[in-house]
Amino acid sequence: MSYLAVQGLSIQFGGLKAVDDVSFEVAQGEVFTIIGPNGAGKTTVFNMISRLYTPTAGRIVFKDEDITRLPVQLVAARGIARTFQNIELFENASTLDNLLVGRHRHSSTSLVEDILFSGRVRRQELEHREAVERVIELLRLQHCRDMLISGLPYGVRKVIELGRALAIGPELLLLDEPSSGLNVEETDDMAHWILDIRRRLGITVLMVEHDMSLVSRVSDRVLALNYGKIMAVGTAQEVQTHPDVVAAYLGT
Repeated sequence: MSYLAVQGLSIQFGGLKAVDDVSFEVAQGEVFTIIGPNGAGKTTVFNMISRLYTPTAGRIVFKDEDITRLPVQLVAARGIARTFQNIELFENASTLDNLLVGRHRHSSTSLVEDILFSGRVRRQELEHREAVERVIELLRLQHCRDMLISGLPYGVRKVIELGRALAIGPELLLLDEPSSGLNVEETDDMAHWILDIRRRLGITVLMVEHDMSLVSRVSDRVLALNYGKIMAVGTAQEVQTHPDVVAAYLGT
């Protein structure tokens, strides 16, 4: 049984078919990467899996459950978290506060309990902080733990956004261009985090990425899209040398 199965996924915006009959499976514990030229439909696939978009056709099955039309919050509750191409953090809040936002789905107290700051609220708050501190330690964010996001460099913000997704406690992590805007050293660090997340936390990773050096270093399998259709699936080497993929990138 596949961990994540995408079956005949399609979506149309007006007369444009952004994703056309895309199917693939991701095994538990795998790093599976989607590549392709700009406009290939990569992020659109992510938006359908995370339920920001509703597919025109097809199914998304996660751990043997059809999640194709689940509300966004229920998809997150199933253990699916994601990052975005454009960093989505609270600028005037600290790193710690941004990571604590990721713990929201684990809160089970009532409004009255929150107002009274009951014993159960205090216990949950402690659990949330302990979970976030583990993420801070994993990603080596201690130096900026209490700093405002607005005062931090772009590369650090990318790691914090990754940390917020991890704070959710996901089983499946969707990374949308994690190396975008990073320098070589920061990209090396990101490769380390991705492999560490899989090895130490046992999280399955589905990634969209342009940097082929990063793709080759961390991916078990790669899928190439172009104009919303699948061109090739295989190892990074197999996909990079596939004639259709070469033609799509070189424009020949």
